[in-house]
Amino acid sequence: MSNGTIFYITTLLVYGGVDVVACLGLSLQFGTAGIANFGFIIYQAAGAYTAAVLSLPRDSANGGFQSYVLGWHLPFPIPWIGAALAGAVLAIPAGLVVRRSLRPDFAGVSMLVTAVILNTVVDNFVPLFNGAAGVALVPSPLSNVFNPQGLRWQWMYSAIAVLVCILILLAMRLITESPYGRSLRAMREDETAAKAIGKNTDWMRMSILVVGGAVAGLSGGILVGFINLWAPSAWTYPETIVLIAAVIVGGRGNHYGAILGALLVPLGFLEATRFIPPFGPAGLVPALEWIATGLLILVFLWFRPQGVVPERRRRLAKYLPPTQPAAATGAGLAAGPARGQ
Repeated sequence: MSNGTIFYITTLLVYGGVDVVACLGLSLQFGTAGIANFGFIIYQAAGAYTAAVLSLPRDSANGGFQSYVLGWHLPFPIPWIGAALAGAVLAIPAGLVVRRSLRPDFAGVSMLVTAVILNTVVDNFVPLFNGAAGVALVPSPLSNVFNPQGLRWQWMYSAIAVLVCILILLAMRLITESPYGRSLRAMREDETAAKAIGKNTDWMRMSILVVGGAVAGLSGGILVGFINLWAPSAWTYPETIVLIAAVIVGGRGNHYGAILGALLVPLGFLEATRFIPPFGPAGLVPALEWIATGLLILVFLWFRPQGVVPERRRRLAKYLPPTQPAAATGAGLAAGPARGQ
C-alpha cells in the first residue's frame, strides 16, 4: 500500500470521526429531544477556534501576520477540553433564547439567525478572530512525540479520533437510556404532557443544548488539530444542513443511525462527488452537491422519515394484564342487573 493511499485512508478516518461525533451530538438534540438546532455548526466552530488559540503560541511567534487571543501553547489534550467547554458555554445564550416554549420552527429559525450573525461578526472582527483569514499554523497534537508529516502520526491521530467516537457513543447511550433520556423523549413527543407529570422542560432544553454544544465543540477541536488552520468560511450555516441530512438519513433518535448517516452523507455521499470529473462552468459541481443533499433530505422525509435505522421504541402492551373482550364485558354488565332484580 502506497503512502498516498495510507494518507487518504487515515484522512477519511479522521473526517469520519469528526462527522460521527458531531452527528451524535446533533442526534441527541434533534432526534432525542426534538430540538431543531439549525445553528449547530457554530458550536463546532467555537470549539475549533478555542482549540486553535489554546494550541498556538503568542502571535509574535508567527511573525505577527495574524491576530488572535490567548495563544497559551498548551499541550494535548487541554485544547480539546477547552474546545468542549467553549461549545458548552456558547450554547447557554442559545438555550436562554429557546428555553421558553417557542414553537419548534421558531426556535430553529432563531438559532439559524444566531449562526448567521455570529459568522458575520467573526468575518469582520480582526483583533479577536483575524477576520475572514482565520488563523493558520495551528500546532498538531503530540507533535513533540511523532512527526506530523509521518505515517505514525497519521495512524495515531485517526486511532484517537475513532476512540473519541466510541467514548461519545457510550456517553450518549448512558444519557438516552437513563430516566433523563426518557424525559427528553417525552418532551419531544408532547411537551404539555411532560410538564403535566412534573418535568422541567425549560431545564431539559437548556441542558441538552449545553451537552450537544460540548460534543460539537470537541468535534471541532479534533478537526482543527488535523488540518492545522481555522477559517470562518469553513463553518457556515449550510454545513449544519449536511449534518441534519445525515441524522435524517441514518435515523433520528438512534445512535447507530447517526453513525451510519455520518458515514453515508458527509463522508461517503459528498466524498464520492470528488471523483466526478469537472464539467460545465466553474462551481457547478459544488452547487450540484448542495442540490443533491437537499433532494436526499426530501426523498427520505417523503418515503422513509424514520431513516435507514429507525429509533427503537419499546412496546408496553405485552406487559399489561389481559383484558376481556368488549362483547363479553358488555354481556356481563347486561346480565348483572337482571340477577339483582
